[in-house]
Formats: sequence, C-alpha cells, structure tokens
Amino acid sequence: MINHKSIQVGKNFYCYVWMGRGNNCNASFLCHILRGERPHVLVDPGHIKNELRENCFDSLTQAMEKDGFRVEDVGLVICTHSHPDHFEAIEPVVARSGALLALSREEDEFYANTGSRFYNAFGSKAPQVKPFFYLKEGDLSLGAKNKLAIKVLSTAGHTPGSISLYLKEPKILISGDVVFLGSVGRTDFPGGSASLLRKSIDKLSQLDVEYLIPGHSTEAGDIIAGKDKVARNFHLVKMFI
Repeated sequence: MINHKSIQVGKNFYCYVWMGRGNNCNASFLCHILRGERPHVLVDPGHIKNELRENCFDSLTQAMEKDGFRVEDVGLVICTHSHPDHFEAIEPVVARSGALLALSREEDEFYANTGSRFYNAFGSKAPQVKPFFYLKEGDLSLGAKNKLAIKVLSTAGHTPGSISLYLKEPKILISGDVVFLGSVGRTDFPGGSASLLRKSIDKLSQLDVEYLIPGHSTEAGDIIAGKDKVARNFHLVKMFI
C-alpha cells in the first residue's frame, strides 16, 4: 500500500507527504541534481516501519517509482535530524544505492551519545551509517552544469543539531521538525530546547519563502504554498511559542 502523496513543486522538486495512520516524516526529493549515475538527492527517508508496523520505506520507494524514480539512483541523503521517523531508513537507502549521508556535526554527536536510544522506544535498531560529510550553516552548491544553490540553516531546538534547507531559486524551505502548518516541533525529548526552537523559528521567518515543506503534516494540512500563507503561518506559530 502506498501511503505517500506525491506533490511536485517546480521542475526538479518532489515532496512525498506521509498519509498513513502512524508516525512518519514527509520526504523531499531533488531529482537530476548530481552528476554521474546516481543524480538524485533524498532528504529525510523516514521510518522503515513505524509503531503501527506500516511499511513506510516500501511506501516511499513505490511512490517514487510511480514518478519514474528509483532509490537505487539516489546519490546523496541529507537528514534534517536523527530521530527514527526521519533517519531510520538511511540503511536500506545506502544498501540499495551506495548513497552518501550528510547531516550536521552537532546532530552526529547527539546521535552517538543520546539520539540512538530513541530507536529502542520504536523497537528498531539504530542505523550504523556514518556521515560522508557534515553540513554547516552556509551555502551548499550541488550539481555540475545546473548548480542548485541551497542554504543550510542551523535550527536547533527539536534536537541540538537540527538543520533546515532553503532552496534559493524556487524559494522552497524544508523546515524539518522546526515548524509545521499551524504547529511547531516538540522540545520535550532529550536534547530539545524551547528557547532555541523559538530562535530557529524566528530565523526561518526572515526568509523569502514561496513553499514551506514541513517534516510532518498536521490536521490543518501538509505543505504551505504561497508567500502570504507562509508568512501568516510564521506569525501564528510565533504567537504561541
């Protein structure tokens, strides 16, 4: 069963919105970006199976295949943070594609010391994939001829090393678990900080965003399209944090 809804934004960007009953993240997919035989970039592959034993990774790969993409052709996986619902499926992605992993150094250290313990709560094994390189705040250029300019933003609060990604030309913000439609990420897990989350949300609210791609959907909906709607959402969530 496919429990992901595919939403295409522009020429090279897809969001795979999780529509299942249990917990799992929304995945982002940047196609035909890298040079070579594995040209795709996957952001936050999600769970393998969640707490309701839904086959989250199988659902994602099937949704990608309906759009004409294979996980075997992913060359890079970027993770906004290391919680199981965003990070667990890194192992099958790497096993099938040989993709490289990138996340922040702070998140890698958090995962090594505390974050991997979350996997016991989900009855799963913590992935043992090591980052190929660390993401740090600033510009990240991907691709060869048609370079994609990405701004990496340090957005701690949900976890100590959470990052968000801003795609400058299409004005897409991948916010991870910092801000959702009408809601914000939790800070009551180990490593969470409400004060840091407020600062991170304020930082993101200064960007010129046309599409906000959150890490999870809410009862209010999933992605936010339109500059005015994005601005109103930031105004709303900042009133309550």
